[in-house]
Amino acid sequence: MTEIQRKAAPDNYPWILIGLLWMVSFLNAADRSILNSVKPLLRDAFDITDIQLGIIDTTFFWTYAVCAFVFGRVGDSVRRRNMIIFGLIFWSMATGIMPFATGFAMLLGMRTLVAIGESTYYPTATALISSWHKPSMRSRALSIHQTAVFAGGGIGGWVSGKLADSYGWSAPFVIFAALGFVVMAILFKLLRDDAPGEVRVRQEKRAEPIGLILKNPAALLLCGVFFLATSASSAVLNWCNTYAHDVLGLNLADSALVGPVMITTAGFFSVLVGGYMADKFAAKSSVGRFTVLAIGLTLAALFLLPFPLVTSVPLVGLLLFATSFGKGLFDGCIYAAMHDVMPAEARATAAGLMTMLGFIGAGITTVLLPIVAVHTGLAAGFAMMAGLYLLAVFALLLARPMVARVIAKQESGLTNA
Repeated sequence: MTEIQRKAAPDNYPWILIGLLWMVSFLNAADRSILNSVKPLLRDAFDITDIQLGIIDTTFFWTYAVCAFVFGRVGDSVRRRNMIIFGLIFWSMATGIMPFATGFAMLLGMRTLVAIGESTYYPTATALISSWHKPSMRSRALSIHQTAVFAGGGIGGWVSGKLADSYGWSAPFVIFAALGFVVMAILFKLLRDDAPGEVRVRQEKRAEPIGLILKNPAALLLCGVFFLATSASSAVLNWCNTYAHDVLGLNLADSALVGPVMITTAGFFSVLVGGYMADKFAAKSSVGRFTVLAIGLTLAALFLLPFPLVTSVPLVGLLLFATSFGKGLFDGCIYAAMHDVMPAEARATAAGLMTMLGFIGAGITTVLLPIVAVHTGLAAGFAMMAGLYLLAVFALLLARPMVARVIAKQESGLTNA
């Protein structure tokens, strides 16, 4: 145990932790967004097609998916501080070597390394946050942390486009990798995982987390819902740059402003609203967070449906903002909802499984969308994603009685512990 972990944590450490992990989450999303911003340049530099770029995205998602589950399970067995720092170092190094790529195969391989490194972070980080924050504030704490995903994706996408326009496609990879090592030095000094009760939980004999998840129908429901929602949102996010560039005729930086910046700006604010709503709804009903999940995905679907009818740049940006605001309400409480139905010792594994399924779905739709768009156009393909959101809404509404029973059982177990 390090010196900082032997000292008592200050009273405000739960919020210091949010600030530390916010920086890491920002870089996690920013490094992931670079490729989307430079796709047109990569297409020209390496003479590759949109479908090949989609394959790179899909490989990233599926690698991330499997590794998120594996590292989530590891995160329930090791010091979460070490897992987070190791992951940051690994994906920063992998991002930094991307400019050495000489063709499609190397791009694919290096992007896979980035996926492995980034997959270590989110399941473990969300479990660590829940360990430090009481249930009554959990959605808000997790939603503040979640804003970093949108800030990283939006700011990272825009900055990457500006850097690529001025200095070539390789510049953003090098700069964001360097930032990762700066943040790593801060984490070594300040990050800790000795939350109240964590040491006791580690020392107790526990059930296998995977078994706990498989026996929990509410956890499996959330995994399925996350699969559908992430499939839809990732397809739109990963191809809105290309749509703005190729169809609307914008340059790379302006394409990022209309696409990822609109999406991530909406998400940044709406996850905070979603987190606040979820804590308030949960105080009144055991299934309150699940209600917010359904509201968010309903809005996300409604604003994707009219996409094929819109051709102007401002209206495209407005629809992307509105659908992403709805998805952000969902993002603001999805991990807190999972933690409602799972015990502390299995939360990283549960988040890892949920993330795995979501990113598998993202990989499917990201490569499928450009194939469909050959026949329908990207705008119609975006509208089709609304159907995935609506399927998730129906599942959430139908399962409310079952979810209430699972949460009551979980709360009873905590009371008797």
